[in-house]
Formats: sequence, C-alpha cells, structure tokens
Amino acid sequence: MSEPKTQTLGVPGAALHYDIWEAANGSGEPKLLMIGLPMGAEGFTTLAGHFPDRAIVTYDPRGVGRSERTDDAKESNPVQHAEDLRRLISALGDEPVEIFASSGGAVVGLELVARHPEQVQTLVAHEPPSAPVLPDREEALAATTDIHATYERDGFGPAMGKFLALTMLKGPIPSDFPERPPMDPAMFGLPTEDDGRRDDPLLGQTIVGTTHHEFDFDALRAASTRIVIGAGTESEGELANRAAYAVAERLGTQAVVFPSHHGGFVGGESGWKGEPEAFAVTLREVLAER
Repeated sequence: MSEPKTQTLGVPGAALHYDIWEAANGSGEPKLLMIGLPMGAEGFTTLAGHFPDRAIVTYDPRGVGRSERTDDAKESNPVQHAEDLRRLISALGDEPVEIFASSGGAVVGLELVARHPEQVQTLVAHEPPSAPVLPDREEALAATTDIHATYERDGFGPAMGKFLALTMLKGPIPSDFPERPPMDPAMFGLPTEDDGRRDDPLLGQTIVGTTHHEFDFDALRAASTRIVIGAGTESEGELANRAAYAVAERLGTQAVVFPSHHGGFVGGESGWKGEPEAFAVTLREVLAER
C-alpha cells in the first residue's frame, strides 16, 4: 500500500489526527474505517495492509497518540467518542462507510450506529468489553472501577497488573476481585515505581466509561446498519469475548468467530501479535456478505 495521507480535524475539546490509504485500483467500495479504543491508528497498520483494494481510514481517538485533548477533562466516554467519529465520517464524505471496530472501539461503533445508522453500512464490532451485558455485571463493573481507582491511587504498574489479571481471567469475575493483589507488573516488563502521571488513555481516561456503557439495544435492532459481532477463538471465556456473545444474543444474531485472540489482527509491530492474515480473510468474507 502507498503511504497514508494524514489530516487533522478539530472537534470540541480535541484535535483528531486521521490517516487515509487510497485504494490501489479504485474498487468503488465504501471507505473502510478501522477503529479502536484506546488503540490508535498504529495498531491497524498490518490489517490495513491486507486491504490494498480498499480505501482505509484509521485515526487516533481523543487523548490517544497524536490526537491531543484541548480541554481539561480527565476521562472520556463512548458517547463523546461516537460524536467525534460522526464528525470524522462527515468530513470524509461519501457516506455510508464500513467500520471494523475493536475492543473499546467496538463500543464506540455500536453507540455511533445507535445514534447515526445512516452513516454506517456495515459495522463489524469485535469483542466490545461491555460489563453491563454480562450475567456477572456487578462484579465486572466493580472490577473495572477498582482498576481505575488503583491507577489513581498507585499509578500505572499496579493498575496494569490488575488489568492484565482481569483480561486473562476465564469465566465469571469473582466478587473479591477488587481485594485481590495485582499481578506483579515486573513480570510483564512494566514499571513498578509510580511516575506520578495519571493521563494513561486506558487506565485513566477510558476504562470506566467504556466498560460501564449501556447500549440502546432497541435503537441497534432498528438500525439500517448491518451489525456483525466478532469473537476470538483464543479468547473464549474472557470478559470481552463473553460480552461479544451477550451483545449478539441481545441483537438476535450469531457472533462470528475470528482467528486468534482479542487483538488477533495485530502484526509484528506489537509484542501482542495475532494472526492478521487469517483475521483479514475472515473480515473480508464478513464484509462481502452485505
């Protein structure tokens, strides 16, 4: 693929930076957005490379990477991010678009479709980490609240130790999760000393708003958008995977199984490599079914 063109869009409280890869042969297909949260544009570089025939758009959500905030807010929520995305799609023109949305981005994508279905032809929402849809919702909500509180109190390392313990957990969240000690951050090469910062995009800004968000399922079921929920083969039993199946059930659909784990589309640029080639094959098949 050719090098992307980077542009900036001013929105209330932030300046969004986004990248556009032009289609190699002008396929005439809708623009395909690849979005995450708190993952920014760089996380989709490998996956975008498997779609040279499509015009691809990636972006850094507010408070992530290049998209610096211009307000004083310390947290953000899916409604705010969905409004940012609405403005970005409008700026791109040529609506409706197609969206592949991962993790917190899947929560944002679903919120966008509930509010503005006319902008999105197909949404593939891969493993939205939605605590309210789980049978153990109270325990899951308490766990993510505790991770954020740990970050505010003790800093990045201990909070990330708790976050990793939660994301690696298979099955229902135990009620005593907040009382459990975090995994040793040094085991994962993470800092153990508190650097005093409290602006981490995941632990500080988005974890509570994203995981606690309540979907408008009536609006989603009524939307003109084709909604596909994805779940990873290797993440079975994890919070986001269980939530994917629960969301699909509430929508009256079947979740589509994707290769690899929660970040199965990620390539060698990350230490969390998945199976991006196989993932792209499944994504292309899903998009072709529209």
